[in-house]
Amino acid sequence: MNNKGYWCLQLHAHLPYVRHPEYHDFLEEDWLYEAISETYLPLLSVFEKFVRDGVDFRLTMTITPTLCNMLVDSLLQERYYNRLNRHIELAVKELDRTKDRKEFQDVAKMYYERFLDCKRLWKKYNGNILLGYKKLQDLGKIEIITCCATHGFLPLMNNQKAQKAQIRVACQDYQRHFDKKPNGIWLSECAYCPGIDKILAEEDLRFFFTESHAVLYGRPRPKYGIFAPIYSQNGVAAFSRDMETAHQVWSAQTGYPGDPVYREFYRDLGYDLDYDYVKPYLHSDGIRRNMGMKYHRITGGVSLGDKQPYVPQWASDKAQEHAGNFLFNRTKQVEHLFEVLGRQPLVVSMYDAELFGHWWFEGPEFINYLFRKMHYDQNIVKPITPMEYLNKFPVNQVVDIAASSWGDKGYYEVWLNGSNDYIYRHLHKAQDRMIELASKFPNANGVLERALKQSARELLLAQSSDWAFIMTTGTMIEYAIKRTKDHLISFTNLYTQINSNSLDEVYLQSLEHKNNIFPNIDYKAYL
Repeated sequence: MNNKGYWCLQLHAHLPYVRHPEYHDFLEEDWLYEAISETYLPLLSVFEKFVRDGVDFRLTMTITPTLCNMLVDSLLQERYYNRLNRHIELAVKELDRTKDRKEFQDVAKMYYERFLDCKRLWKKYNGNILLGYKKLQDLGKIEIITCCATHGFLPLMNNQKAQKAQIRVACQDYQRHFDKKPNGIWLSECAYCPGIDKILAEEDLRFFFTESHAVLYGRPRPKYGIFAPIYSQNGVAAFSRDMETAHQVWSAQTGYPGDPVYREFYRDLGYDLDYDYVKPYLHSDGIRRNMGMKYHRITGGVSLGDKQPYVPQWASDKAQEHAGNFLFNRTKQVEHLFEVLGRQPLVVSMYDAELFGHWWFEGPEFINYLFRKMHYDQNIVKPITPMEYLNKFPVNQVVDIAASSWGDKGYYEVWLNGSNDYIYRHLHKAQDRMIELASKFPNANGVLERALKQSARELLLAQSSDWAFIMTTGTMIEYAIKRTKDHLISFTNLYTQINSNSLDEVYLQSLEHKNNIFPNIDYKAYL
């Protein structure tokens, strides 16, 4: 037997729900537009070329409900397409500006070609790139899993009905996009506490992912460590992260992304060139911002002003070298584990999808080389999805999984600390009130039903773990606080109007227009 083990790549694609129709343009909406051009479309392009070239590949990918809803939103699609066309216009100008500067001309050509490829794919799917990912899932090449509805941090919800609503709404929305029920789920922030697996089982979810210590600290101790899935007491499989592959790719200090020849993230054309030149491509406020076109490499050990020009061919060669190194290490790891464990091990590598392309520009190229090398150069390590592995190995150990997350220090401190703890008393009160409303009006229709649906949307949006995370990290704090407060205020207003039988339909309509996530939401998920 040549095949000694398996490798599961899990990419977690997530962004908080940011949509502001009340403004002509909005800074935080750029998070989505950047990710589309730098991660979601480049990855889709790589995957489609695998299919074209007959390269067999497998990976698992979360596309969170908030991200799904933004990707299919017509307003955001239109805004992205306009932004992409402005980037193409700027890239054409850059081809002319750099024609006498050989060190930058190749980079300008690279951006021009990348933007054109983005436009090709965008038009191929008429702006709905979820269709491209769905097609890959239907071909059996990727497995798309869901997440908590708005990336809510389940262990800090003190009512199991609120936890269940996050899961149920997510599963219902998944079916809307992918025409099937999800097999698996990524628990927001990989956060687990006892009892969550019961909810997952009730929603027919077969597996989820955990941080390594969630299983290693479980009882009894897992026989195969993190190199085989375990079952919870309620029969849901848990797949745990391998930290060796995490550090090898994730770390900017010791991992691949910090190599000196790779593109420097923090030096951008939006700051480098004359203001009048870049102004037409900035937001309406005219403030300089990153534009995604960067001409310098990391270089190493120098200030931003001393960075050397980026050389695309060098970076591509380095990505190929790193892909070979990664596969070599996985081969040795799997061979060793096969001898020690006496069974074919599973190595699970879990990353934020946005690492590949946005933060690590060469990430999609790394994945391209890696799967091609796996397909053509060896047969010891095979890529696999969780459901494929469970079908091959249906019998696994039952373990009581320990409380955990993949945040700093491994537990809940990132999302519950002195910078954000005050929000939870309000979130808990709102969730109790939503459960109260669902119980009081189990068969609502008309305007009342619309109000109950919008109440559920506002609560779910307020529960997003992204806001507490941002408050902890200290970036965009004002926006995170405002979003939390705005959704809670909107929920409270609706709660008061519903209970006093004084619904303001104009006010309700304004909220439905602004926060239109989950158009088919069932507020009875809180029953």
